Amino acid sequence: MIQIEEWRARGQQVELLGHNLFYIDEHPTESPRGTIVLIHGFPTASWDWWKIWPELNKHYRLVAMDMLGFGFSAKPCPHDYRIVEQADLCEALVSHLNLHEFHVLAHDYGDTVAQEMLARQNVQQGAGRWLSCLFLNGGLFPETHNALLVQRLLLGRLGFLVRHAFSKASMRKSFDRVFGPDTPTSDEELNAFWDLFTLDNGQRNLHRLIHSMTDRRINRERWLLALQQACCPIGLINGSVDPVSGEHMVARFEELVGGEHFIRRLPAIGHYPQVESPLEVQAYYLEFLAAMEPAG
Repeated sequence: MIQIEEWRARGQQVELLGHNLFYIDEHPTESPRGTIVLIHGFPTASWDWWKIWPELNKHYRLVAMDMLGFGFSAKPCPHDYRIVEQADLCEALVSHLNLHEFHVLAHDYGDTVAQEMLARQNVQQGAGRWLSCLFLNGGLFPETHNALLVQRLLLGRLGFLVRHAFSKASMRKSFDRVFGPDTPTSDEELNAFWDLFTLDNGQRNLHRLIHSMTDRRINRERWLLALQQACCPIGLINGSVDPVSGEHMVARFEELVGGEHFIRRLPAIGHYPQVESPLEVQAYYLEFLAAMEPAG
């Protein structure tokens, strides 16, 4: 396991659009095949990717940022955390690093950020040029996002009170619900997730970060069109037993976006495929990328 302090030492801080943000940028260890920008989920951070990082990093430059309010990045309070701003910050990092073309791999909250960025790509207004986008479990469609009770409470009028009651035990309970029954997060992983979440008193923003659920409803048509009119290959790798965005989300994707896209199901895996089943995720993702490489 890569310890979070080791992860932090491998990255760096940069000021973008007035905020101090953490990112990690590592070039391939073997023959290069391109660049992948990885966008993490809620309520964790870029450390989510550590299990699949070494294999992908053999041939791809990997860039991952802790979004505003997460992990080692700034956690301003009060602040109105919105998906559009997170997309702006991701694009600012792309511009800062002069990334001209790249693949995108996203998860959960990061799926929504990627949808906003893809909407911009489709009309040639985004930073860089996307070569592909693959989504892990996330709320691509608000009507199929089965939020946990704690998420619904945080979004309510008394959310600022609910966040005070959120503890490591609460995180364990929530994760136990969304991870697959045979692939629960370990105590060591949970401790790392909790430490990243609570760093710099980050838990005080919990009820604000959940605004992504409202953003999904408001922007449903824009972000659905982003998928339907995608300017690059898109696909899914999905943990089917995830109660939040599992098989039911994939069925909706096939209905609204189309079943001809790259779709791989993980029947016994929950909401965090890259944590629960990293070998399958990296194998499927490399299969997805290989299909775009020139023959021979």
